[in-house]
Amino acid sequence: MVRLLRKGVLFTALFAGVVTPAAADPVLMFLLGVARDMIEAQVTKSRNAPAQAYVPDMALVYPGTTVEPDHLRRLIDDSFTYLSDAQRKEIFASLNEALANPKNAAVRGAMIDYFAEKALTVRAAQQKLAQLSTGEKESLAAGFRKEIDTLSAEEQTQLGELLRQRLLPIPSDLNQMLLAAFDAPR
Repeated sequence: MVRLLRKGVLFTALFAGVVTPAAADPVLMFLLGVARDMIEAQVTKSRNAPAQAYVPDMALVYPGTTVEPDHLRRLIDDSFTYLSDAQRKEIFASLNEALANPKNAAVRGAMIDYFAEKALTVRAAQQKLAQLSTGEKESLAAGFRKEIDTLSAEEQTQLGELLRQRLLPIPSDLNQMLLAAFDAPR
């Protein structure tokens, strides 16, 4: 369609004044007229064509919503890339079970909205952290090292486990830097 519009603009420019009618070949004038008609028909067709809205297969969606389980699975896979496949499958299974539960019918839409918002927030944070330069990541790790000392022993243990298991939504190189800062002698 884009190519057709480019050609249409070219033919329209030629037709609009670049070629004077007296100097133009009758065959060329005929072809330019046909091109103009084709462009007008295409523009009219695209203006009058209704926007094709996504219509989900209602047999596949969660009751009372238009969300398919595959959409949630894709959201999980795209947003929680730092987790293993097994961990992402576990998240999906848990969420899917909660959404399929008839007791949650009244809050199903809110559950999906809340989860999607959190997943997109995690994905945005990962992308922002991934864009940091090595120097910025090293600076962040140095600040992290100072903050570790303010945590209780129990909190430090929990944080260390999260870093070792790669359960924090951070790029792997930053995870390694934070883990090195965490394991550094105090």
